[in-house]
Amino acid sequence: MKHLLVWLVGSTFVVEAFHTTPPSHPRVVAVSALTERQQQFWEDVEEGLEGIERFYLKQNGQNLERIRTFCASSQGLIPPPQGYASGHEPSEEHVPDLTAKPFWDTSDDPELFPWAAPLEASANIIQREFREQLLNSNKFAADSVWQNQVMGAGWSAVRLQRLGVWNMENCQAFPETYELLRSLNIPLAVRGVCFARQAPGSGVQPHSDGRNFILTSHLGLSIPAAEDGKDCWIEVGGERRGWQEGKLTTLDTSFTHSTGNPTQHDRHVLILDFWHPELTTAERAALEFVYDLRNKFESGAVPFRKPKSLQQQEENTLGNWWKSVTGG
Repeated sequence: MKHLLVWLVGSTFVVEAFHTTPPSHPRVVAVSALTERQQQFWEDVEEGLEGIERFYLKQNGQNLERIRTFCASSQGLIPPPQGYASGHEPSEEHVPDLTAKPFWDTSDDPELFPWAAPLEASANIIQREFREQLLNSNKFAADSVWQNQVMGAGWSAVRLQRLGVWNMENCQAFPETYELLRSLNIPLAVRGVCFARQAPGSGVQPHSDGRNFILTSHLGLSIPAAEDGKDCWIEVGGERRGWQEGKLTTLDTSFTHSTGNPTQHDRHVLILDFWHPELTTAERAALEFVYDLRNKFESGAVPFRKPKSLQQQEENTLGNWWKSVTGG
C-alpha cells in the first residue's frame, strides 16, 4: 500500500510519498508522538474547523464528521484506510464513504459535472492556443524531483495552477485557456492544473496518489495515432483506456495507475484536479482550509508557538509545584 506521511520540520511542512508493504497490524500513532510543530498545526486545524462547522450547521445543517475522521487518519490516531476495491490504495489523507471507481464518465453526468460538457465543447480553443504558444517553446520541465522519481523522466509539465494559486506567468502565455477554465467554475482542488507531456517510448510507473477526495480529468490535446497496432494508454485499477483529442478521460488517482506512450510522438493532455463531487459544500470548505493552512505552515507564514496542550501541562505542573512549596 502507498502511504503518505505528513510531518513538520522546523517551520516547514513536509510531505513525502513512498510505497511500502502494509504491516500485519495497522500503525496507530499516539498524539504524544507528534512534534510540537505538528501539534500546533492540528490545534490550528481544529480551531478553524469549529468555526467552519458552526457556519455551515447554521446555513444548511452540514457537519464535518467525515473531515474529523480525515484529521484523525492523517494524524495516525486511527488505523489507515483500507481500499474499497481492487487496486484502490488510499493514503492516510482519506475522507470515508466517497464513491471509489477507477474511471468516471464526467461528460455523461451533467448534474455532478456541469462544467465537463462545456469544456469539451470549447476544447478547440485550448488546443489552438496550446499549439501556438507551447509547441515552439521550451516551457516543459520536470515538475519536481519527487514527481520525476514517480512519473519518470519522460513526463514533464507546465503548471497553470498549484495549491489553489494560479501561476500568472504561465497563464499569460495561455490567456484564453486561463479565462475559459475560470469561467466554467470547475471546483479545482489542491493539485491544480497543468499541461502534461509524455515523451515517445516512455511511461509513468504504477503508483497511487492516495487522496481519495480528489478526481482528475485529462483533456486530450495531442494524442498520437497508433503505431504498429499500439496506442497510448492509461491503466487505472487494472482497467486500461486511451485518450481522445478534445475529450475528457477522468480517473480516481487513489487507485494504482500508470501510463504508456509506445509511439514515436509526444502525447499532450491538460490535467485538471478537482474535488470529489460527493463532498458537501462544508467538507470542501474545510479541506480548502486545511490545505491552505498547510501551505502557510510550509512557507513559514505561521510562526512557531508552543502547543496549547503543552502550555496547559506546564501551567498545571507549575501550579502543583507552587502548591507543594506553599502548602496551598
